[in-house]
Amino acid sequence: MKLLRSAGVVFVFIFAFQFVNIRYYGGDMFSLSSQDEFPVSIHGSTEPIRPLSAPVRVNVSSSRSAEGERTGLEEEDYVTGSDTNVSVQSHDDSFVEDAKDKVALDSLLETRSSSNRSDAEIVNENNRNVETLESKPDDSFVEDAKDKEDLDSLLDTRSSLNGSDVDIVEDAEIVNENNRNVETLESSRSDDDISPEVKRVMNGSNSGVVSIAEMMRLLHQSRTTHVSLKMKRPSGVNQELLYARNQIENPLMVENDPLLHGPLYWNLSMFKRSYELMETKLKVYVYREGKRPVFHKPVLKGIYASEGWFMKQLKASKTFVTKNPRRAHLFYLPFSSKMLEESLYVPGSHSDKNLVKFLKSYLDMISSKYNFWNKTGGSDHFLVACHDWAPSETRQYMANCIRALCNSDVSEGFVRPLRALGGKPTSQRHILAFFAGGMHGYLRPLLLQTWGGNRDPDMKIFSEIPKSKGKNKSYMEYMKSSKYCICPKGHEVNSPRVVEALFYECVPVIISDNFVPPFFEVINWESFAVFVLEKDIPDLKKILVSISEERYREMQMRVKMVQKHFLWHSKPERFDIFHMILHSIWYNRVFQT
Repeated sequence: MKLLRSAGVVFVFIFAFQFVNIRYYGGDMFSLSSQDEFPVSIHGSTEPIRPLSAPVRVNVSSSRSAEGERTGLEEEDYVTGSDTNVSVQSHDDSFVEDAKDKVALDSLLETRSSSNRSDAEIVNENNRNVETLESKPDDSFVEDAKDKEDLDSLLDTRSSLNGSDVDIVEDAEIVNENNRNVETLESSRSDDDISPEVKRVMNGSNSGVVSIAEMMRLLHQSRTTHVSLKMKRPSGVNQELLYARNQIENPLMVENDPLLHGPLYWNLSMFKRSYELMETKLKVYVYREGKRPVFHKPVLKGIYASEGWFMKQLKASKTFVTKNPRRAHLFYLPFSSKMLEESLYVPGSHSDKNLVKFLKSYLDMISSKYNFWNKTGGSDHFLVACHDWAPSETRQYMANCIRALCNSDVSEGFVRPLRALGGKPTSQRHILAFFAGGMHGYLRPLLLQTWGGNRDPDMKIFSEIPKSKGKNKSYMEYMKSSKYCICPKGHEVNSPRVVEALFYECVPVIISDNFVPPFFEVINWESFAVFVLEKDIPDLKKILVSISEERYREMQMRVKMVQKHFLWHSKPERFDIFHMILHSIWYNRVFQT
């Protein structure tokens, strides 16, 4: 009996030893010759994994078949054997060779010594640690050690290998989930969650006119409630954008700048830092696809020339354009809204359906050829379009894009001749207010009816500039001689007169409820322009006369200073309109993250 008991104890001891060896040390304490597979449960799924004959190697690369589909386990779950020491497989299948790196990794991977922790917990923690070590952004983007520390504190531990295929996601599934998240957010939001400003805009009542300051509050509110597109792991590009956002929101304070007048901006320090980051870091990928004349053929003359000059100058840029789309923060859709209308619109049809369909087919083509559109739903893509129809043409299929829409009149050629800029000094501007133009929409006839003709000698409001026997004043001369230039809406809320007023150093008076002025996210338009409600047209003169002479001179001086942001140059110059358009797009992209 004693012999049987001893044999039983030995048998139990051997059995227990084998179980512990396999269960917690992968067979490394005592090698098993068997190659049989046994199941390990990870994230609720059972997958066959062979017993390990060497230390654990965590593979975080994406494993794909010839057809491009995932094979085996998900990349964060895949555990395999190795004849080498612990290593992390990067996107180019190179291993950590440096002894210091191996030590760092060894310190991250815990020994499986606790029987209270499952394999799934250990694997997940190892993956998080390894990904944290590997997911550093491009060193050229983060400028110094302190910046790296700041960025490390911001980054989620579930980061991707920079430039690898690990950040490639199941596009359709994620876009659908994003849409569900947005719908859930909208459906769950009660009236109490919506600010009074948003309620007024949603109700569309006459009392819902939004001031520029209120627009800024709405912009900040939309950013705080924005549902970002979900990525399985943040890409290196998104990490760079997160770093940029942190830098912009926490800039070094700038009190005086020789090139920038502080009161023109909501926050000079933020604008300057954002602009500097754009200059040194921004990379744009320009799609090569698309046939002329709609694509890649900039129109450089006429009232829609701004979109053409932007296209020309961006494509020629060696600073901003990258040929590597994986490094791009933004993707440019290089089409001309003017050439789209000119090439495809059927005269007399009163329909833009075929134009919209044409753009849709282009998006289908690039999204099937590349994965960049599908990864974000187009939110990191942008377009610049100046035709009046551009908003409606791009609204359906390009709504997620950053759409830079303009209405800029440069009919005199490439740029307003620089010699024509400016105007008379304030002491020689004897006309209080001036407007001349076609009677488009409902507002201009009301303006003419109230102030037109000879009703008031201080108010020069015309549908056509009158001719006289003496020297006739031109449109430009009237602007150069007036204190205030009236910029009423026509069919649309925007008007090229706003920029024309700036060219001729005339304080713009914008009569267009809910008009969103150019670059308003950084420029404080209320510092140099007057905004009058449409309903207050009968009180227009009273409003202008109530502005003190000191205040007028201050605004007029600021008009001169902001003018450079709206000038085109044959070669782009710092802070000109090319750079300001690009900065506006960059700024909005940064605050998507």
